[in-house]
Amino acid sequence: MVQISRLFDFPYYQLEKNNIPDCLVTKYNGEWIKTSTQEYINKSNAISRALLRLGVQKMDKIAIISTTNRTEWNIMDIGSLQVGAQTVPIYPTISPEEYEYVLNHSESKYCFVSDQVVLDKLNAIKQNIPSLKEVFSFDEISGCRNWKELLELGADESNQPDVEHRKDNVKPEELATIIYTSGTTGKPKGVMLSHNNIVSNVLNSAPRIPFDEGTSRALSFLPICHIFERMIIYIYQYYSVSIYFAESIEKLTDNLKEVHPTVMTVVPRLLEKVYDKIYAKGAELSGLKKMLFFWAINLGLRYKPYGQNGWFYEKQLAIARKLIFSKWREGLGGELSVMVSGSAALQHRLARVFAAANIPVMEGYGLTETSPVISVNDMRKGLFRVGTVGKVIQNVEVKIAEDGEILCKGPNVMMGYYKDETLTNEAIKDGYFHTGDIGEFDSDGFLRITDRKKEMFKTSGGKYIAPQIIENRMKQSLFIEQAMVIGDGEKMPAAFIQPSFDFIRDWGLRHGLKLEGSNKELIKNPKVLERFQEEVDHANERFGNWEKVKRFELTPDVWSIEAGHLTPTMKLRRKIIREIYKDLYAKIYHS
Repeated sequence: MVQISRLFDFPYYQLEKNNIPDCLVTKYNGEWIKTSTQEYINKSNAISRALLRLGVQKMDKIAIISTTNRTEWNIMDIGSLQVGAQTVPIYPTISPEEYEYVLNHSESKYCFVSDQVVLDKLNAIKQNIPSLKEVFSFDEISGCRNWKELLELGADESNQPDVEHRKDNVKPEELATIIYTSGTTGKPKGVMLSHNNIVSNVLNSAPRIPFDEGTSRALSFLPICHIFERMIIYIYQYYSVSIYFAESIEKLTDNLKEVHPTVMTVVPRLLEKVYDKIYAKGAELSGLKKMLFFWAINLGLRYKPYGQNGWFYEKQLAIARKLIFSKWREGLGGELSVMVSGSAALQHRLARVFAAANIPVMEGYGLTETSPVISVNDMRKGLFRVGTVGKVIQNVEVKIAEDGEILCKGPNVMMGYYKDETLTNEAIKDGYFHTGDIGEFDSDGFLRITDRKKEMFKTSGGKYIAPQIIENRMKQSLFIEQAMVIGDGEKMPAAFIQPSFDFIRDWGLRHGLKLEGSNKELIKNPKVLERFQEEVDHANERFGNWEKVKRFELTPDVWSIEAGHLTPTMKLRRKIIREIYKDLYAKIYHS
């Protein structure tokens, strides 16, 4: 029996149990192309043999930049790791200057890119990266060497014994990958994760995820360059789950209907958008249909697991699932039984309403530095509680520091930050990784995250403000796409708000308002400002007087990764947003 201790052991473990025909599935030219477990291993070995022939040494760094998740990424990952090389996955959406920094800092020898857009960004700075020997592409691109050349170079199996020798000499405690986290400030940090860091996290998280081995289907679309999706991909391989790679976020709806997944990972922002879209469609209904829709929604918002609401509620819920929520499931492919959520806090109402719709969202918690999972909910055995990130997984220890910070110890905690001992020593003290998150355990051992330690601030009156809690409350409004609470050292909290422009225009049509013109003109409309004041007032009802957002300014831009407002994992870049809207800040506090 294959003992899993290195990342490349997962496909071999799967092969021993199930040689599934659709291990990895990617759409090319409109057709889903399946790669079996055996083909996956064969191609990975061909890549390993080719890399040896290119002179790749143990500890060499191989970068992969892909706009979408795809079969080739996984083959390159396993093929590289088998020869003792280390992979450096890079977010495709970061700037060329950040490409340059990561590739130089990691001293990457080879780089694999997915498409023309990524190649163009790389070509703009390639001459500034002395370590880079060659670039290969997954797509056929004129003037760029294609990755299939390596499959051909590795077709001759005569050096397979050398590959086996390299594999045998890869130790679980050795570095497997460097993942650069963009962070909300400063240069990216290179998080060093060993084989054991990630393998232990997979094996310790796996019991929390309900899979039917060999019969489950996953749709993968969150960036695989992030440790969350990558670790989940290894879990899928462990459980022999068929992995279908979505074409893009724009085609996600189509892909859901084609693939009929039983599981997928999500981020709260996606669920917010799905819910808002469903809600807007319900608002367009009339008569009995509309009444039934909102009856079901209100029922969902009161949902508690394990029949805690009593038999009468459960009876109503069964009717709502049949009449209304079944259509939600159809829209998500019809067979989705669980979604795993990470990266940011999930609004309680979404956890309730999706669970009521029989598509439960299992919210978890972790960081890149913890490989990533620290805790996660599980619908089974009473391990699901709305408003929490579940119970801590096995073999991982968590304690709460005196100031409320969550500290983590376990085999999942990173080796350190690449080439930065000072930063490593700041983050790991007495064996515990300091997460920077504030949290607490409830009486039953469920972990609750309350804020980011570094994002909390004091007003000039000495009162602490936890911005994320206020922002999440504000984002429950259909009018508000993004919000950032400000006011460090000021007399009161305020907020920058990015409106949901499409929703506002639809709202205007329904109310006979002529909301024409640009976004800049829209945010100055008195009726719009009046309505936003109502939304902010409603959000404020939950907070103490010192926490209430006293003033706000609407921003004309759509906040995005490309424009610098958001990190690749959709977190706010607070310092940059503050700088972008310094005039609005001055208007709020100094006018």
